[in-house]
Amino acid sequence: MNPNPTLRLPRPTALAVAGSAAMLLAAPAFTQAQSNIKPPQAQAWIDVATFSGMGMPMGGTAANPMAALGGLFGSGGAKNDFGNTRAGSAGRWVDVTLLSRNNPSLAEAEQAVPVGFMPSALKLQSPKQGRPPENDDGVVEHDFERPRGKLLLYWGCGGTVRAGQPKVLDMASASADDIAKFFVSRRATQRGAHSSVGRPVWPSPGDARMLPNTASLVGEHAFSGNGVPTGFRFQIPSTQDLMPPLELKARDAGGAVELSWAAAPTARAYFATGMAAGAKEEVVLWTSSELPDTGTGLVDYQTNAAVDRWINEQVLLPPSITRCTVPKGVFSGEGALLRLIGYGHELNLTQPPRPADPKAAWEPLWAVKLRVKSVATTMLGMSELDGTGKPASDQSAPVSPEREASKDKPPGALDILRGVLGR
Repeated sequence: MNPNPTLRLPRPTALAVAGSAAMLLAAPAFTQAQSNIKPPQAQAWIDVATFSGMGMPMGGTAANPMAALGGLFGSGGAKNDFGNTRAGSAGRWVDVTLLSRNNPSLAEAEQAVPVGFMPSALKLQSPKQGRPPENDDGVVEHDFERPRGKLLLYWGCGGTVRAGQPKVLDMASASADDIAKFFVSRRATQRGAHSSVGRPVWPSPGDARMLPNTASLVGEHAFSGNGVPTGFRFQIPSTQDLMPPLELKARDAGGAVELSWAAAPTARAYFATGMAAGAKEEVVLWTSSELPDTGTGLVDYQTNAAVDRWINEQVLLPPSITRCTVPKGVFSGEGALLRLIGYGHELNLTQPPRPADPKAAWEPLWAVKLRVKSVATTMLGMSELDGTGKPASDQSAPVSPEREASKDKPPGALDILRGVLGR
């Protein structure tokens, strides 16, 4: 999670990635530099996301305070634009990108979809500008700006702060090495659906239909277009369907914060993180990991291999867990921004599949990478929100006397923005 533009570092020290083996495991087999393995003639990326609670922008929009403000009030998802799987606006979103190596200038394509998803085929169109990525399958990193003030990091679920916490970083005296050691963040996020000339995408200017409330991806899909191999046809099983909203709830429990959420049947794992302003020029971070991790790389799609590895390391919560307590005293009062991600099961398909013999020649006609996630965001002290970003009817959580006294005066935009950005 990184909604705060003051929590950004120079690229060389952006991520001290723990578990580099997970990054290696993330690379699909056809990207290996072997003479007997060729890249697929066509490749599709499908990103599937569900956002609930307060819509919060991520990725490139996170550094824009006004974009953050718009996301808080759900204005970022008014229409079905490409990139909503990253924008964070409450709702259910699907992004698609198609590449044809037989036709690098592919302008348009179609994706036949089950009638349970859309009543007719999706129209994919290439954007007018945008450079192709240098590496379609490498782990994606982000630039970060240098933070200011003092940062305090807590980690782990439980009622009390554990010995040795918090981990403190004082930017007034921190060296580059200190910053790198503090900002340990696991990440195995590969490139998914993206915008680039010659790679048609959906939603597109010619087809920006919103997903029906009952939309399901389950069933047969097929791509067609100039240079797209005939027979680019595949099945999406229920495991990779749109995930339900997690309905994250935060309850003050005598200074601790009890988090609970609705179980997602297809979730592979969960990860929770929080941030709040502390004392003057202090920012408090917390994650549900049993190991110190700032979480800046984890609230995003991750590969199946990385998720499994990090469950075993107790960095991620197994799918059977639907509760976690933020220790008492980590977040004092209202205003802590809390986020939860449920990781779906990534689907990687190739035709033909790779031969069992690693020395055998392999020239796949097509490949598909489909990623699934569900992300919920809430703020401690605000009314619980349902999956659409609107106040839920259940107001059973206790309300502080201060909040009760001011309930007729909702927080102003600047109050919320300051709370989110730690200012």
